[in-house]
Amino acid sequence: MSAIPVTIAPRVPQPAARAAGALGDPLVDTHGRVHRDLRVSLTDRCSLRCTYCMPEQGNEWLAKTSILTLDEIERIARVAAADGITTFRLTGGEPLLRADIVEVVRRLAAITGPSGEPVDIAMTTNGIRLGEVLPDLVDAGLRRLNISIDTLNRERFRDLTRRDRLDDVLDGIAAAAASGLRPLKLNAVAMRDVNDDELVDLVEFAISHGAQMRFIEQMPLDAGHTWDRSRMVTQDEILRTLSARWTLEPVPGRAGAPAARWTLDGGPHTVGVIASVTAPFCGDCDRLRLTADGQLRNCLFSSTEYDLLPILRADGGAPGDEGIDGMLRSCVAGKLPGHAINDPAFLQPARGMNAIGG
Repeated sequence: MSAIPVTIAPRVPQPAARAAGALGDPLVDTHGRVHRDLRVSLTDRCSLRCTYCMPEQGNEWLAKTSILTLDEIERIARVAAADGITTFRLTGGEPLLRADIVEVVRRLAAITGPSGEPVDIAMTTNGIRLGEVLPDLVDAGLRRLNISIDTLNRERFRDLTRRDRLDDVLDGIAAAAASGLRPLKLNAVAMRDVNDDELVDLVEFAISHGAQMRFIEQMPLDAGHTWDRSRMVTQDEILRTLSARWTLEPVPGRAGAPAARWTLDGGPHTVGVIASVTAPFCGDCDRLRLTADGQLRNCLFSSTEYDLLPILRADGGAPGDEGIDGMLRSCVAGKLPGHAINDPAFLQPARGMNAIGG
């Protein structure tokens, strides 16, 4: 299929309301939240077709001309780091599909913040191709990994992802476990009548690989808009299932982390749950998102995007840093107190998760 530019709900082409401050000042929204984390989507394409994320066929991919270049990603990241962003998480789609992924990591890892400290480079991946590129990624400066693994059952994996690639994912997890990158986190979307009978098995698998298992409540982010709240496995259900196997104790000090954690039988192993629907953590959210086509988003569920492309590509592609800073501050200024999933008037974002970035 030919690439078709994706147009969605309102984009803001130029800064409107701005968060207080100028280039080099922290990114603080109107609710007092200081932003330190930028999720950078490198592509909307993926090597899997998970049912809760993408259709098997008929995907309208972003046009190649709209995808941010390596130089553009680096320029945005340098401005963001000057404004206090300390963590860059590389996502997709599947970030390892990007041909220049090692150089992306290398360029971003060379960035330092106002205090001279290097930024933290993390990645969320499905693990396919990880075994072949991980040594180069580590050499380039990758520090942390999250790997998605929703089931250990081959037939289920094939049905869920519409691809027979479980062995490749398992090879990637084994490579990550051997790499020494820690903390290593494995992510699974908990789904009723799909993998809710594997929760204990997944935790035990993670422990055997020196990793922390994290379960995610299924969110309304599928491209087909088929999400059904009544079919969602809640945090309470997940904890009840795990409590039949382990004694769980909450870990204090969550701060802005998306996952609440519990120790298993007193530790040292832990399990995490990201309960965006039943236990939102919006009050401590410190994240912004950058899509592969240069749109800033202040919430995963936002219907508004802040378009950096006109700034980046004006005058031959050499924008002033103040323009990027201004758009970051406009994005932060527009951030709402919460995502409103539990509001009857909530509308699912037009983009699917693969186009927004995890």
